[in-house]
Amino acid sequence: MKRLTFEPEHEQFRDSVIKFMQAEVAPHVERFHQQGMVDRELFLKAGEQGLLCTWADEKYGGAGIDDFRFEQIIIEENMRHGDIGFYINLHNDLVAPYIAKLGTDEQKARWMPGIVCGEKILAIAMTEPSTGSDLAGIRTRAEDKGDHWLLNGAKTYISNGILSDLVVVAARTDPESRYGIGLFVVERGMEGFERGRKLDKMGMKAQDTAELFFNDVKVPKANVLGDPSQGFGYLARFLAQERLVASIGFMATAQTAFDITLQYVKERRAFGKPIGAFQNTRFKMATMRAELDMAQTYVDQCVLLLNAGQLAAEDASAAKLLTSELEARVMDECVQLHGGAGYMTEYRICRMYTDARISRIFAGTSEIMREIIGRSLGLDERKLS
Repeated sequence: MKRLTFEPEHEQFRDSVIKFMQAEVAPHVERFHQQGMVDRELFLKAGEQGLLCTWADEKYGGAGIDDFRFEQIIIEENMRHGDIGFYINLHNDLVAPYIAKLGTDEQKARWMPGIVCGEKILAIAMTEPSTGSDLAGIRTRAEDKGDHWLLNGAKTYISNGILSDLVVVAARTDPESRYGIGLFVVERGMEGFERGRKLDKMGMKAQDTAELFFNDVKVPKANVLGDPSQGFGYLARFLAQERLVASIGFMATAQTAFDITLQYVKERRAFGKPIGAFQNTRFKMATMRAELDMAQTYVDQCVLLLNAGQLAAEDASAAKLLTSELEARVMDECVQLHGGAGYMTEYRICRMYTDARISRIFAGTSEIMREIIGRSLGLDERKLS
C-alpha cells in the first residue's frame, strides 16, 4: 500500500540514506559480524553525512529539523540496506534526547557537538542482572558526597556498551523511595568505570552488547541530568518514543524479510514450477502483505502523533506489541517458505530470524506492553478490587 505520510523532501532524503547504507555499511557487514561490533568510524561517517540527530539545534551541528519522519527514514533504511547491528537509532533517538531535553545549556554545549558529529557514541544503562523490566527495582546507587556523586553498581545487556563514550546511567539516589532515581552521565575513562565482557548473543552479531561496572565512580555534579530524584519520571517520559523507534525497526525488518522471500518464491522451483505458484505460498504471502500494510499504517500514524506531541504511552505500547509479534510471525513464515535454505546462515533470512527474537523482549516485553494497554482501559486490579 502506498504510504501517504511522506513529502518529496522526505523521499529525497531517503535516497541519500540508502546510498550511505549501501556504500558504508552493507559492504562491511560480514566483518562487523565477525568482530562483534561496527567500526567507530561509521558513526563519524554518519555524522559527516548529517545522519546523526537530524533534530539537533544548528548551533550544535545538527539540521534543526523537528520532524521525526526523517529519523524514521534513517531507521528504516539502515534495517533494509545497512545492518541491524549499527545502532544509530539508539544514539539518535533513545539516548541523545535525554541530554538535549534534560541537559543544561552547559551540558548541551559540552556534549551535543560531539554527539552530532559522531565523536561521542552514546549508550544508556538501565537494565541490571536482577531487575529486567522492573526499573523501580534498580539497585545501582549514587550517594551525594557534596561536590560529586559516588556511583556503585552493575548493569547488563547494555547496547553500544563497548563503543560508547557517554553512558546515561540510572541509579538509585533515595534508598527509602522505590522511585527515587537519578540519571548520571558517565564518561569514558572515568576512574572506577569498567566494561565487562562483550556478550555473545543469539542474533544481532554486529551490535556490541556489554556488562558495565561502576566501582566508586566519582560523577561530577555537572554530569547529573535534571533533578537527581526524578529519574524514574524521566525514564517513563521517554519510553513512548523508545517503543515507537523499536516499532519502526520491526516493520522495516519484517518488510525486508517479505521482499526477500517474495523474490525467492518466484525463482525457486519445485515439482516443475516456482513455489510461488502453489496456493499455499500465495495465501501465506497474501496474508503477510495485508498484515504488513495494516501495521505500517498504524506506525506511520504514531509518528505523526509524536510529531504533534500527542503520542500516548498506550499507543506506543500497542505499536511495540503488535509490530514485534507480527515481525516474529513474518520471520517464521519466510524461513519456512525458504525451506532448508532458510536454516542456512549464508542466507540473510536465517540471520534475520535470529535477530528478530529479541524484539518481543527489549524496550519492554510483550507481557509488559499488554499490562500497559490493559491498565489504560481501566483494567487495574487495584482499582477494580
